[in-house]
Amino acid sequence: MDEIVFVTHNKGKIASAQKYLKDVNFKVFEYDLDEPRSDDIRYISKAKVMEAYELVKTPCISMDSGFFIEELDGFPRAYVNFALDTIGINGILKLMDGKENRKCKFTECLSFYDGENLYQFFGYDKGKLANKVLGNDSNKKWSDLWYIYIPEGFDKTLAQMNDDERYIRKENKSEYTKSSLEEFAKWYISKYDKKQN
Repeated sequence: MDEIVFVTHNKGKIASAQKYLKDVNFKVFEYDLDEPRSDDIRYISKAKVMEAYELVKTPCISMDSGFFIEELDGFPRAYVNFALDTIGINGILKLMDGKENRKCKFTECLSFYDGENLYQFFGYDKGKLANKVLGNDSNKKWSDLWYIYIPEGFDKTLAQMNDDERYIRKENKSEYTKSSLEEFAKWYISKYDKKQN
């Protein structure tokens, strides 16, 4: 099977890739790709994978995500890192003071580029915002949003969950969550198997 390179410096994304791409021949190239100014995660993910390919010159993937708060017309969208760097999770909670509708979701786009063709895969995770910062630090944390994000069907933030609870949540698929990494792995293995047969 051809090798795929995942260009990222995000430890949480690397941990997820190691789980979902265990049957795919991939390696990680730790690098901080440029972040185009856009609120379209498809565009950002595409731009990043093209930059990644120029770096590694081999089939590669890049993943980008956004965070959408229903009550705030989708804010911060793809500008989640900017929002966290400026107002932080406490600022986001301040914007939600007194709001009853606390629905929110993560969306993600994984782009795969093989040097000729671009393929994109999408995922999402639906939930709600906590009223305050809750939970403990973890090396599996990929965002400070862990402290204020409560997944649909649960009553605690990701940061409050232990490893077993997070594992069970990921294994018990529901209409509330879908992994772009998992979608890509299924597609890639299927495509590779067809080529071999």
